[in-house]
Amino acid sequence: MYAGRIVFAQLIDHLPLHSFRRCVQRYGGHYKVQSFSCLDQYLCMAFAQLTYRESLRDIEACLRAQQAKLYHMGIRGNVSRSTLADANESRDWRIHADFAQALIRIARPLYAEDSFGVDLDETVTALDATTIDLCLALFPWAPFQRSKAAIKLHTLLDLRGNIPAFIHITDAHWHDSWVLDELTPEPGAFYIMDRGYIDFARLHRLTQAAAFFVVRGRANFRFRRLTSHAIDKTTGLICDQIVVTTGVHTATGYPDKLRRIKYRDPETGKVFVFLTNNFTLPPLTIARLYKCRWQVELFFKWIKQHLRIKRFFGTTENAVKTQVWVAISVYVLVAIIKKRLGIDASLYTILQVLSVTVFEKTPLLQMLSETERTDESHPQHNQLNLFD
Repeated sequence: MYAGRIVFAQLIDHLPLHSFRRCVQRYGGHYKVQSFSCLDQYLCMAFAQLTYRESLRDIEACLRAQQAKLYHMGIRGNVSRSTLADANESRDWRIHADFAQALIRIARPLYAEDSFGVDLDETVTALDATTIDLCLALFPWAPFQRSKAAIKLHTLLDLRGNIPAFIHITDAHWHDSWVLDELTPEPGAFYIMDRGYIDFARLHRLTQAAAFFVVRGRANFRFRRLTSHAIDKTTGLICDQIVVTTGVHTATGYPDKLRRIKYRDPETGKVFVFLTNNFTLPPLTIARLYKCRWQVELFFKWIKQHLRIKRFFGTTENAVKTQVWVAISVYVLVAIIKKRLGIDASLYTILQVLSVTVFEKTPLLQMLSETERTDESHPQHNQLNLFD
């Protein structure tokens, strides 16, 4: 019989705690802290994500019921809902944001060789945003509509492994294209976006940074055709053109050439126009790249269903951002463990198993590799039509 460490402690072994300590030091997380450390706070919040706790009272009740095991979980301070609430409200959320980024830097290389449906060696990412609704009475700092509050989660998703490469949390009034100002473009990488990100001055910055973009064009796009390439119309392609913008503002914002591809989806018969600054890839590859953009929509659907980011443990902006970043770090941690241990089960299955076994003393690899469950709600089994 295995008499070693509990499952939660085995999970923590995969955390780069040296990076966490640097994040705490960077933002003065332990200023005037006596007993309940930033690590205690993070572990309690991570426990809530893994076990689907819905409130601070839930966290307190469950952890106090396992008081003898808290030390082995890495929690040294006394767990109480008031202490955890104070920590979420007062300790800088950027501690957990930077730590999540440290985990992302570990996870992305692990999935660098994975396929995502298009045969490309370059980094391919999808940029999109989702809105998380809040109660205006409880979250007055995030007004959205007359009787509603909301925040917006801007995400750049690496399509290899579905790892978020960049996340920016704003109020819901932020326009999607504004987040392009926050990105640091990676030369040679592809950025797949929908029509909400058409801002030609901002897109031109991607071109100047030697990055590529594929964006769906708008109906009112004004342009002048320079050349047309021969195409095979039996594949659904309608045209493949080199154009320049002629709009009053767009010509100034994007003075270089663009590639315009018109495509009819064989399944739905709908016609789509794609704009890109890549002139070498086959036009069907450009269309397939945009089709892969749907993975970011599925990512949003997945995290809203399986992470605690729709009900919050605090009402301040700091508490909300802390909870979101801890949720993202737990998601990335599970992705790291899946790859490091070579587990075939889906992230959904892994989370479900962990939610009921965090206090058991079972080898992590044995427990997860022997699990023969099917994830009936996995996104690949529930793929939606891309070209809506």
